[in-house]
Amino acid sequence: MSESKSRPPQDRPWESGWAPDTTRAPGTRRLWLAGTLALATITACVTAITVMDSESDEPESRAAEPTTLSSSAPGGLISFATPSKGGTDKPGGARAEPSPTPTPSTSASSASPSPKPGTKAPKPPKASATPSKQPKPPSTQGISIRAVNFPDRYWRVRDGYVRLDQIGSGPEQREDATFQRVAGLADSSCYSFITADGRYLRHRSFVLVANASDGSSLFRKDATFCPRSRSASGTLALESVNYPGRFLRHRNFQLRLDPYEHGHQYYADTSFQIVSGLD
Repeated sequence: MSESKSRPPQDRPWESGWAPDTTRAPGTRRLWLAGTLALATITACVTAITVMDSESDEPESRAAEPTTLSSSAPGGLISFATPSKGGTDKPGGARAEPSPTPTPSTSASSASPSPKPGTKAPKPPKASATPSKQPKPPSTQGISIRAVNFPDRYWRVRDGYVRLDQIGSGPEQREDATFQRVAGLADSSCYSFITADGRYLRHRSFVLVANASDGSSLFRKDATFCPRSRSASGTLALESVNYPGRFLRHRNFQLRLDPYEHGHQYYADTSFQIVSGLD
């Protein structure tokens, strides 16, 4: 624009009738608003800092003091008490000192309960020095065994040996002459015989004795005898299962295992009858 061009006078209104205000400097209102906002911000910050400082003084000194162990605190941990409104503790008053070492947790002590007073701790079972007896096989009704050529004499255990004895009326003798006939220990189709006190009849050095079972294969064979029928009704011979051809016979009234002989005496001495038990 040329400097020589005339400008409209400032005191004349525009076409719309509005004329600028020339009584104050431009931008004064904005400066006042910015100053007021700055003062309000500073005042709010100072007030907030003052309030926070006053509230943190008392709780800070109380919260740092540990109390004694609480009985309900799990695992033996140290608990910190919250100051109560109605507490009577005064600053500088006597307080219970906390334990320097926390007590063990109750859960740890319950893992190994101690025996009650007056009760004895159970003792461990002692190891048996001798092998345990084998379970008795299922038994039938008691039987007695009678010699065919000496019908008044029966098998009887005396001093560990089996003899052919006359049996009196005494209960002890009759019990010694009564046995349980069960399935053979080495062969179920044969027989084994058990005494009243649980021993088995077996041959040892070819002599018939009464021994407790040791569970061995040899014992089972020595205590197993297979019946062999004879011509007379109800008469049988008993052959060893581990010595075929040897039969139980009485000689001098002693029961033993002898090899087979062809003769009338051997036949008579190896023939027996099984009858009802005498006890």
